[in-house]
Amino acid sequence: MRKPLIIIFVILLIDQLIKLYVKTHFFLGEEVHVAGNWFIIHFTENNGMAYGIEFGGNFGKLFLSVFRIVFVAGIAWYLWKLTKEKGDTLYIICISLIFSGAVGNIIDSVFYGVIFSDSNFEVARFMPEEGGYSSFLHGKVVDMFYFPIIEGHFPDWFPFWGSEEFIFFRPVFNFADASISIGVAMILLFQKRFFDERKEVVMEEPAVAASENKEG
Repeated sequence: MRKPLIIIFVILLIDQLIKLYVKTHFFLGEEVHVAGNWFIIHFTENNGMAYGIEFGGNFGKLFLSVFRIVFVAGIAWYLWKLTKEKGDTLYIICISLIFSGAVGNIIDSVFYGVIFSDSNFEVARFMPEEGGYSSFLHGKVVDMFYFPIIEGHFPDWFPFWGSEEFIFFRPVFNFADASISIGVAMILLFQKRFFDERKEVVMEEPAVAASENKEG
């Protein structure tokens, strides 16, 4: 269980240090060009899921926060089960990455609204005397990484979006989002290794039991 705990701790530490720095040094919408126009630190916040996907209204925000907590509890149980059964090491690492990223964004949703002032037109203050910008479970997720690598316009003949502007990669995301994406991508990339091996184990168990019964 040591390796997953180390991964979770390191990812959460990096994620929260980046978010705390951006939150306490940038006002909303402020940006710094790290590498020309294709790598930008752009401070934004969202009420929803990874890469700025949102649920509308206070109820949507509350539902999403509660759903995240339940989802993470399920992943925690699954991760514990995998480590106890000595599952594939790489698969455990993938699940640890997804779990870490989900927890990182939950921290924002649960606590940031209570412990920070608003970031509009000023840098947020930590634990302001007048209280935070929102309530418990209603905080906003801090995003900052922006990679508008390719910018241009769709050709006039292009269906639906003809002549409209396009940017690749448009979403602004954070370290937690990247951790989730890497975990999911690795599972898709190595799915044959992960799930074929698990299927073989499941099929072998009844065969071994049947063999033992015959011998008995």
